[in-house]
Amino acid sequence: MSARVFSSEAGLAGFFRRRARHERAGFQLYTAAVTAARDPYLYVTLGVPDTLDGRFDSVALHAYLVIRRLNMAPPPGAELAQAVFDAMFSDMDVNLREMGVSDMSVGKRNRAMWEAFHGRSVAYAAAWADGEQLAEAIARNVWRGQEAPAGSPDALVRLVRAQAECLAEQPLEALLRGEITFIPAEEAAR
Repeated sequence: MSARVFSSEAGLAGFFRRRARHERAGFQLYTAAVTAARDPYLYVTLGVPDTLDGRFDSVALHAYLVIRRLNMAPPPGAELAQAVFDAMFSDMDVNLREMGVSDMSVGKRNRAMWEAFHGRSVAYAAAWADGEQLAEAIARNVWRGQEAPAGSPDALVRLVRAQAECLAEQPLEALLRGEITFIPAEEAAR
């Protein structure tokens, strides 16, 4: 009786084909989330800190909304959600390098941001059903222990919920093409 040798190459090739199939759409969806996260209303009116950390938290919040929407969709929603996540951390890697972070430190910093994003995602998901808890989670992450401007956490909860409703109405077929629409922040925060 001869031993049968199994190659993981076929499985690995299938994995990379599935990832590549959604890579462009994932990048486009992530880019739209970044654009929404850069809306000046968030920084000027709601007082989101216009710092590296504040911008990271705004991007993380908007990327969370896209990933949440995709993970609630039927297949291949989860694969596309992974592509958005991959695009986010590929972009973070590039940004760190452009800021002059040494090659030796990029991996460690990118991992720290991944862990921060994961922690925020877990906190937002756990608090989703309760507006007060969601406002506390957002304030804790966005203002990082600093006093949030009066009413801003509640306005961000309204914004997050409005964006989530807007994303839920968008068909998966459009999202698979990388097409997504966010409501302007001022309108969403009302």
